[in-house]
Amino acid sequence: MSATQPGWKATSKTGALAAGGARAVDAGLSILAQDGNAADAAAATIFALNITDHGDCSIGGEVPLLIYDAKSGQVKSLSGQGRAPLSQAAIDWYMANGIPAGDIKMAPVPSVVDLCITTLIHYGTMSFAQIIAPTLALLDEGREEWHPRLALTLRRLVEEEGLTSGSREEKLQAACDRFYGRHPLRNDVAEDLEAFYIERGGFLRRADLAAHRTTIEEPVRADYRGYTVCKCDTWTQGPYLCQALRLLEGFEIKAMGQNSADYIHVVAEAIKLAMADRDEYYGDPAFVDVPMKELLSEAYTQLRRPLIDMAQASQEARPGDPRNLKALKGPGVFRPGPGGTTTCVVADRWGNVVAATPSANVHRETPMGGRAGVSFGNRLRSLNTTPGHPNCIQAGKRPRITLTPTLVLKEGKPVLAISVAGGDLQDQATLELLLNHIDFGQLPETAVRTPRFATHHHQDSFDPNPNRQQTFLKAGSLAINDRIDPKVREDLAGRGHQVEARAAHIATPVMLYIEPAGIFHAAGDPEAGRHAAGLG
Repeated sequence: MSATQPGWKATSKTGALAAGGARAVDAGLSILAQDGNAADAAAATIFALNITDHGDCSIGGEVPLLIYDAKSGQVKSLSGQGRAPLSQAAIDWYMANGIPAGDIKMAPVPSVVDLCITTLIHYGTMSFAQIIAPTLALLDEGREEWHPRLALTLRRLVEEEGLTSGSREEKLQAACDRFYGRHPLRNDVAEDLEAFYIERGGFLRRADLAAHRTTIEEPVRADYRGYTVCKCDTWTQGPYLCQALRLLEGFEIKAMGQNSADYIHVVAEAIKLAMADRDEYYGDPAFVDVPMKELLSEAYTQLRRPLIDMAQASQEARPGDPRNLKALKGPGVFRPGPGGTTTCVVADRWGNVVAATPSANVHRETPMGGRAGVSFGNRLRSLNTTPGHPNCIQAGKRPRITLTPTLVLKEGKPVLAISVAGGDLQDQATLELLLNHIDFGQLPETAVRTPRFATHHHQDSFDPNPNRQQTFLKAGSLAINDRIDPKVREDLAGRGHQVEARAAHIATPVMLYIEPAGIFHAAGDPEAGRHAAGLG
C-alpha cells in the first residue's frame, strides 16, 4: 500500500495521520502501509517525534493518549504521565523548598516507553522491533551527540523482545520491563537511568521506575449538539473543555457568526469559568475526590451559565461550588505558555482512531540524557506545594498537566481526533476547532487555519508557587489573531477585554475527521509546522 509525502493536509480512504515533524509522520505512515493499525502507527509516530521534535517531547517525557478500539467499540484513556518520587523524604524536600526550575528534581518518572508498549500490548498488532525501526533509522544518522546512546537503549529493548519466548504481548512486556528495572535478569537501562538521576542530584530511583504503570481509564465525556466529546480525566486539564461545551450549548453559537464579537466573547467567557473550576478542583483522581459528575451536571451548568454577561468581560477568577450547587464559591480573585509539546492523531481503515499529545518541556543540558540518552522534562512543576490543594505534590502522584488529546464520537462512532500543543492554550484551541466543525461545518484543512483567539485569564499551569493567586496570569486578557476584523477587536475592547492582536499562530493544532463514508481528512496548521499524510 502506497503512502503520500507529508504536507500539511491529506485525504485518504485507507488511513491518515497528522503530527509534528514530517519524518515522524513518515514513520507512522510506513507502519500503516505495512498493515499496522492506528495503535501501531501512533506508537511509531510518538517514538519518532521524540527525535524529530526533541525539545517539545522526549522519551523521558509524557504522552496522554485516547484510543477508539473498533473491536470493542469503546474509547479508553491511557495515562502516559509519570509520577512524583515515592520517597516521602523527597516530598518533604519539595514542600520545604519548592519544585525547582532547570533542575532534574522537576522531572517525573519517564512514561513514554511504558505508554507506547502498553498501547501495543492492548491495541496493537506489531512487535516493538517493527514499530521502533523508523526511530532507530533517525537515531543512526547521529545528528545529536545523545543519539547513539538512546539508540543503544532502544536496541536493548529490541534485544529483550527477541530473547523472550511466548506471545507477542509477553515479548513486549519483557522489553518494557528491561527499561523500567522490572526484569529478573537484565536491568541495565534502569541502572543507567538511576545513575543519571543520582549524578544530577535528583530524587528518582529504580523503585520509582519499577512502580510505574500506564493505567487504562474511562474518559470523561460530555455531549454537545449530538456529539460526544471524550477527554482524559483530571490528571489533565481536559475535562474543562467538557465544562465549557456544556455552558456554550445554551447559546446560539452558529447564529452569532464565526469569529464575530459575540462569538469570541461568549467562548472566552465560557473558558474563563471552566478554567476557574480547573484551577480550583482538578488533580490526580487517584489521590483527590474531584466532583466531576457535579461539575458536568445540568443543574450546575444552569447555575453557571448566567454568569456570562454578553456586554461585559469578566475580570475575576470565579470558581463555583458544584458540591453545594452554588454558582460561585466565594468572591472573585484577580491579578493584573511555556511551550514544549507536539501532536499526533491517527486513523486506520479498520476503524481504530488515536489522539495523543507527546511532551516533555525538555531541559537543555550538555551532555544530554546520561548513558541512556533519555533527556528529562519539567512536569513536576505542574504540581504545587499548597497544603490541601488537590494538585499539591504527594509521593507517587501525577501532576495535573495541560496535555489534552480529544476524541469525538457521533452515534457511537469516532468522527474527530484533535491534538494541540500550547500549554494552557491547548483546550482553548481545541474548543475553537470543535466549534469550527460542529457549528460551522469546517473540514480540518479549513478549521486548523481559521484565525484563533485565547485568554490568559487563569492560573499558570507551570508555576508551582504555593500562593495560587500569585500564579494568575492576566485578568481579562484576550489574544486575537490579527486576521480577525479590526472592528471585532474594537467591539471586544469596548466590552472590557484586554485585546492584543497577534500575527503569529495561537497554539499548534492537528485535526482528523472521518466522513460517514469512511474518507479521512487530516490536517495540521502549516503556520505552526504541522504535517499530515495519508495512504494512497
